[in-house]
Amino acid sequence: MAKVFPLHPKHPERICWGCDKYCRADDLQCGNGSIRIPHPCEDFGEQWYLDGDWSGLLSDAQRAQIAKTSKSSAPEIKAQKPHIKLALKK
Repeated sequence: MAKVFPLHPKHPERICWGCDKYCRADDLQCGNGSIRIPHPCEDFGEQWYLDGDWSGLLSDAQRAQIAKTSKSSAPEIKAQKPHIKLALKK
C-alpha cells in the first residue's frame, strides 16, 4: 500500500515528492530524473488540494476531510445591492 500523501508537510523542500519513496532532496533513489519533484503546496500554495483533480493522490479519508472542512469554513455570501452603471453624457 502506498504511503498517505501529506496535505501540509512541515518541510516540503527537504523531500522529493516524485514517488512513494519520499527521498531526501540530496539523495534521490528512484531514478525519476536528476531533480527533486516539489510538493504541490510549494507550487500552488497552502490550499493546493482545493483546485484541480487530486483523486489519484489523496486517500478517500483525506478527500472526505477536505469536503467537510471546506463546507464548514466556506464564507457566507452576503446579499449585495445591484450595481448599475450609467452612461456618461458627452
